Amino acid sequence: MQIEPNTRREIGVFDSGVGGLTVLRELREQLPTARLRYLADTAYAPYGNRSPEDIRARSIAITEHLIECGAELIVVACNTATAHAIEALRERWPTLPFVGTEPGIKPAVAATRNGRIGLLATPATAASARLRALIDRHIGDRQVVVQGCAGVVDHIEAGDLDSTELRALVERYCEPLRAAGVDTALLGCTHYPFIEPLWRAALGADVELLRIETAVARRAVSLCPPTDGAPALDIETSGDPVALQGWISRVLGWQDTAVHAWQPENRNGQQVLTV
Repeated sequence: MQIEPNTRREIGVFDSGVGGLTVLRELREQLPTARLRYLADTAYAPYGNRSPEDIRARSIAITEHLIECGAELIVVACNTATAHAIEALRERWPTLPFVGTEPGIKPAVAATRNGRIGLLATPATAASARLRALIDRHIGDRQVVVQGCAGVVDHIEAGDLDSTELRALVERYCEPLRAAGVDTALLGCTHYPFIEPLWRAALGADVELLRIETAVARRAVSLCPPTDGAPALDIETSGDPVALQGWISRVLGWQDTAVHAWQPENRNGQQVLTV
């Protein structure tokens, strides 16, 4: 797909795969006239299994592409990329607004009744210094149980939203939160709302479950420049466009959304950052 650089004023959104589509869905609802471009780095999903260096390199390459396509605002619709890359992105493009995606520790502190909070996240997010700083800044005398959930994103990327194997994983990761007696839990990955019923069933009806994508979209709306003309949506992937288009059609019901292939290239036209 040929795109004339710097001629389209867009909001660029990216994630390791399909998770950021929860944020994109909110953006489409809150900004119905916006020009949106979403890039799913499916060939590298999940970021939760990648090193911080790899995550930063991918995030920089993706952001460069989104800017070349006309993005005036970048939404990092991925908790893991936010944790490991957003500071590097802001340093590289200091005048470009970025909206990150982080677990809502502050809202959880306000919501909890017994002072015990659970956080379900990818292993990389769970281990990040940025998350620890966020918790230290807001937690006060409350307790936070951070649970890394290896393997869950792989199921969601594959379109498996309700298998016995996935249910067993969800049950295993929720057990420590139940044992700690949390009354509030955070979905610390944008993929996780796609299986919200599984989390709710495993945690129990007494646990309040908080999501982040609506707040992320609202922040982007507050920073978004006015747009004229017809809305537009472009979706790209570093993986299989046909597979992603099928996933979007089945799960989101967006039947008329085309998906295009993308691969980062260096100045000589050679593919870089190979899997």
